[in-house]
Amino acid sequence: MRELDGMTRTCGLIGNPVEHTVSPVIHNTLAEATGMDLVYVPFHVQTGYLEQAVKGAYALNLLGLNVTVPYKSDVISFLQDIDPLAEKIGAVNTLVRMDGGYKGYNTDMPGLYRAMCSDGVQIEGEHVLILGAGGVARAVAVLMAEKNAERIYILNRTLERARQVSEEVNGLAGREVVYPMELCAYQDLPKDRKYLCVQATNVGMYPKIAEAPIEDEAFYQLVHTGYDLIFNPLDTRFMQLVRQGGGSAYNGLKMLLYQGIIAYELWTSKAVAEHLAEEVLGKMLTAMKQKK
Repeated sequence: MRELDGMTRTCGLIGNPVEHTVSPVIHNTLAEATGMDLVYVPFHVQTGYLEQAVKGAYALNLLGLNVTVPYKSDVISFLQDIDPLAEKIGAVNTLVRMDGGYKGYNTDMPGLYRAMCSDGVQIEGEHVLILGAGGVARAVAVLMAEKNAERIYILNRTLERARQVSEEVNGLAGREVVYPMELCAYQDLPKDRKYLCVQATNVGMYPKIAEAPIEDEAFYQLVHTGYDLIFNPLDTRFMQLVRQGGGSAYNGLKMLLYQGIIAYELWTSKAVAEHLAEEVLGKMLTAMKQKK
């Protein structure tokens, strides 16, 4: 157990709720392994107190913060500066201390990209399916466009929302790359190729683990690789269907790992080696099993 004293720097997580987070496992393990005198703590911020929490964190000399639901967009109003990618995505999950306040970053999407790279999955030139059209799906579409996917389809229950997101991301990308579709119209997808598919809804999340956004086995035969951004459960119905269709399937745990690692690197200016990332991932899995 590390000793904490007046020289120890503090980072933390703000959100509502935060009680079941595994983020302290990531950052406290990294701090110990890299020799940083740093501790990471979750802070439950009640509705209506976000501005006070950010200003209070700065006043208390906190080195940095992660931000989770429901504050990833609302926190932008209270920042000193914002990174261009976070501004494009419209969501911030990492605050880095600077003169006068905090600078906001989005490490979720770079975290997803690093997870995909570690799994040997490339985006450039891919035809991508994104299930859902909420804030996470929009962020994924921005990432896929930035990493030069050839074509991106947003499949959503309501076509109007998929249209809105497609127009926004196409405007940011400066090219026509995102196309909206109703979720039930997946049969209209071109059948001459297989797709990279990102599941960006909360369908299949604990406790409703027997559900998937699409149940038709024919859809999953079009998917060569499926990423479910859910990590509880670790093996979702979506992932099972992808594998049954002959594809490779991954959950969102590595995205959580790498978004944390990137945040830690921003706070400390220390690069995290891949072998250390694997060690942290193992500790995250252990912590999740203990919480059940």
